[in-house]
Amino acid sequence: RNLLDMDTFSKSDPVVVLYMQGSGSSEWKEFGRTEVIDNTLNPDFVRKFVLDYYFEEKQNLRFDVLWQEPSGSHGAVLGAQDFLGQAFVALGEVIGSQRGRLERALTGVPGKRCGTILLLAEELSNCRDIVTMQLCANKLDKKDFFGKSDPFLVFYRSNEDGTFTICHKTEVVKNTLNPVWQPFTIPVRALCNGDYDRTVKIDVYDWDRDGSHDFIGEFATSYRELSRAQSQFTVYEVLNPRKKCKKKKYVNSGTVTLLSFSVESEFTFVDYIRGGTQLNFTVAIDFTASNGLPSQPTSLHYASPYQLSAYALALKAVGEIIQDYDSDKLFPAYGFGAKLPPDGKISHQFPLNNNVDNPNCAGIEGVLESYLQSLRTVQLYGPTNFAPVINQVAGAAAQVTDGSQYHVLLIITDGVISDMLQTKEAIVTASALPMSIIIVGVGPAEFEAMEELDGDEVRVSSRGRYAERDIVQFVPFRDYVDDSGNQVLSMARLAKDVLAEIPEQLLSYMKTRDIKPRRADP
Repeated sequence: RNLLDMDTFSKSDPVVVLYMQGSGSSEWKEFGRTEVIDNTLNPDFVRKFVLDYYFEEKQNLRFDVLWQEPSGSHGAVLGAQDFLGQAFVALGEVIGSQRGRLERALTGVPGKRCGTILLLAEELSNCRDIVTMQLCANKLDKKDFFGKSDPFLVFYRSNEDGTFTICHKTEVVKNTLNPVWQPFTIPVRALCNGDYDRTVKIDVYDWDRDGSHDFIGEFATSYRELSRAQSQFTVYEVLNPRKKCKKKKYVNSGTVTLLSFSVESEFTFVDYIRGGTQLNFTVAIDFTASNGLPSQPTSLHYASPYQLSAYALALKAVGEIIQDYDSDKLFPAYGFGAKLPPDGKISHQFPLNNNVDNPNCAGIEGVLESYLQSLRTVQLYGPTNFAPVINQVAGAAAQVTDGSQYHVLLIITDGVISDMLQTKEAIVTASALPMSIIIVGVGPAEFEAMEELDGDEVRVSSRGRYAERDIVQFVPFRDYVDDSGNQVLSMARLAKDVLAEIPEQLLSYMKTRDIKPRRADP
């Protein structure tokens, strides 16, 4: 919208070029470009860019808006005079914005307003519907010499080249010409590849023990036609082409009736985010004495002028991705295991910004600032208790359980947990709430106890109660540190692993509570 006008005799002829950055890399590579739209400062581009989206990665995009000179060919090198402005954005920002729609100011031409770029993201629905249907048949041809037939159905979807692929077989109903088959479930993708008008062929067979099943007849339909059975019974004539040719009085080989047909959607993480679900991010940092004096280079909290501490790196790695899904960008941040001024009282959930009534920090930079400020004012002490801060976030999560809010707690710690029983109890309680817990272990300690909390192998339990869902993900930071000292790469690797389970954990909560995504306004 409102692009710079670079053309003397008419308006600009803009084109947008999309560049992407590899994970942990600073190099930009061209991904694709839109069509050129002639003579306009407010172009609406038609060409879409299809990208693979990963919640757990920071996928940086750069959009350059250029003026395509009439004589310039598609591959021509575009000079400085062709540049109309650019915008930098993370894919997560677009998806996390309201209704997947983000407007960003274009910059890059000194002293001039370059207009704005409007980005729209939508998930390619790879036909996620699942169908449940039930059929019965009436007066099928008798095929067995001594008894009646043993009928079953075989479903085929048609392919682009006119061939057919088998996609479902019903069970065999023994010794009847009027079978009623059990309801069955099949993805729409498998039935018709997402094309509602594509032919679905159904063969009716009489089962034989030796595998030489007798063909009774066939009929054809489509997904669209089948779906009409949601409001009425649909009856199909079963026809045997060979019999039809031979017998003049042949009517049919029986009928098949579609008794019921229902459709359910499998929702995705993006469906919930587009429907307005917000991710609320909370940070808890270990201030116990085992970390070492923050002023000493050996301390895990030590930040040199040239390098962030392991704590700061872990915080940035996770926070910078999650913040794209939180509209207010206000993050509660706590410390635990320190003595607080003025009276040296030990606290296991003190606000890093020193404001008990409002522990929110503005953005990840605000959290980092408050963390560094706390290091200068509190005394590192102990013990290492997780339960108070888990219960604090669980309390907030319990306030809103309708699917509009989902909480992610990041705990960064250097070691052995002191309140294991209370922490397990807190996790079991939290597993019934809309929240996930990420634990990042920093430093050289052994973290066996943490592995126990990460319920991948055995579900966490406390006093005979088991966690409803697996909500804890633990990783030791040392496994992700890049040998060459590339901190950007270390952060990208860490985020990729610790955040990978969040979408599934959110979906598991929504599914167990039967919460459907809110429909985004068109």
